[in-house]
Amino acid sequence: MTQSIDLKSPASAVRAGDVAKSFVDARVAARAVDGFPGGTIPSEMTESYGIQDIAIDLYPSEVVGWKVGGVAPALQPKLGVHRLAGAIFARNVWPDAPEGVSVPGIPGGFTAVESEFIARIGADADPAKLDWTVEEAADQIDAIFIGVEIAGSPLSEINDLGPTVVASDFGNNAGVIVGEAVEDWRSRLDDIEVETIIDGVSVGTGGSRSLAGGALESVRFLLEHCARRGRPLTKGTLVSTGAVTGVHRVDIGARAVCDFKGIGQILCTVEEARPKA
Repeated sequence: MTQSIDLKSPASAVRAGDVAKSFVDARVAARAVDGFPGGTIPSEMTESYGIQDIAIDLYPSEVVGWKVGGVAPALQPKLGVHRLAGAIFARNVWPDAPEGVSVPGIPGGFTAVESEFIARIGADADPAKLDWTVEEAADQIDAIFIGVEIAGSPLSEINDLGPTVVASDFGNNAGVIVGEAVEDWRSRLDDIEVETIIDGVSVGTGGSRSLAGGALESVRFLLEHCARRGRPLTKGTLVSTGAVTGVHRVDIGARAVCDFKGIGQILCTVEEARPKA
């Protein structure tokens, strides 16, 4: 039977630190973990973010952005959220390249390719502002790019174990590819069609409207979420707003084309992750 972590007790706080260290050590060593570290998963999102906060301090790179992912509708009432967030680090942000981008996958872990729109925050958010509208969130953005999130974790079954586990390990994020800027994004974002092709096979189509509330709702959510965690968004922060064609799990060696119709394509190849300090 699954147990849960209670961060209010000193012993559980130590336990959370152990979980965070296990995930970070595995990511840096590019090795899989056999199940959730210790076998005890968080029962609430606050516990998950407590683990993630510790892991952020342990990870050897600075936070430059956040990925936003959806929470299954059936789980939203219990968890009290419709989206979740995970840190993106500077060393895991790759510019698009005409010849394609090589991205890492941990052998025995989880790797997926997700076509996404990536927003960039144009000015520091007011740290005291805890409630945002979609219109206010849009005004906080200075650019939106086509992009790809590489979802990734040392834990193969991370998505199967649910949102509390996903949030505890950086939201199941391994990095993002940032492509071309979307011109006139305010007027056209919701109408851009996107297709993801893996190893020559079309695996999903969609667009901003595929996300509940759209891509801008993800930015609105994140502005509130990060302010309430004491991490208000700052100028230049990247926001990977959600998988518009679905989450497409891949094996090492897979080749993906993320096609943003009328704008451009992003090509990527998954290579075996290598240990790095």
